Amino acid sequence: MISSIKRFFLTIFCLTLFTTTFAQYRHVECEDTCRHIHGIDLSHYQGTVFWEVVGKTKMAYVYLKASEGGSRIDDKYKQNIDLAHSYGLKVGSYHFYRPRISQVEQLHNFMAQCRPGDQDLLPMIDVETRSGLSKEEFRDSLSKFLVLVEKAYRQRPLVYTGTSFYNSNLQGLLDDYKLMIAQYSTRQPVLADGKEYILWQYTGKGHLDGINGYVDKSRFMGKHKLREIRFRHR
Repeated sequence: MISSIKRFFLTIFCLTLFTTTFAQYRHVECEDTCRHIHGIDLSHYQGTVFWEVVGKTKMAYVYLKASEGGSRIDDKYKQNIDLAHSYGLKVGSYHFYRPRISQVEQLHNFMAQCRPGDQDLLPMIDVETRSGLSKEEFRDSLSKFLVLVEKAYRQRPLVYTGTSFYNSNLQGLLDDYKLMIAQYSTRQPVLADGKEYILWQYTGKGHLDGINGYVDKSRFMGKHKLREIRFRHR
């Protein structure tokens, strides 16, 4: 007959074994099963990020939300970019584009946050909505903004969008731009015009040590490398 003390320690041992095993096997992520270069993007929605833990993961880069539209800024941006750098990640910044808002206002908002000296990676423009504009008006608005960003940073930005949005609104417009394409499935995105993209955001529900809740994860396609999106300091 097992004594109360032995039963107690046996229970503790079993719980410890179960917890360790469960932690090891509950989430098998893409980066655990392939050799591509992986990274994340995040904003204030992820809350407090434990960068000392994230820095020990397989993530090589992070894109941080800096701004949105003409006046919105991400209140975690400054803290996140400083800490991400200090724990060894390559860092880039992104702006969520609002087509109806003045391109100049949006550029100023982005530049107030996304300072060249802090960047390892190309600035990224997040394009997800036409904001009620016609396709022609939207394409004209975005084209003007991308030109302004290129002039300001002296290099073309990376453009982020989804497969469906690209196929419906952006074909032929971004031939000279590198793309990150979002499609949350096991199938790789296919762009209707056959344009190549270098990054695939494959999930919006990734798990990562150091981050509570979900995080967006992306990876480089094929033989594309991190150096292709490096920020060129002049």
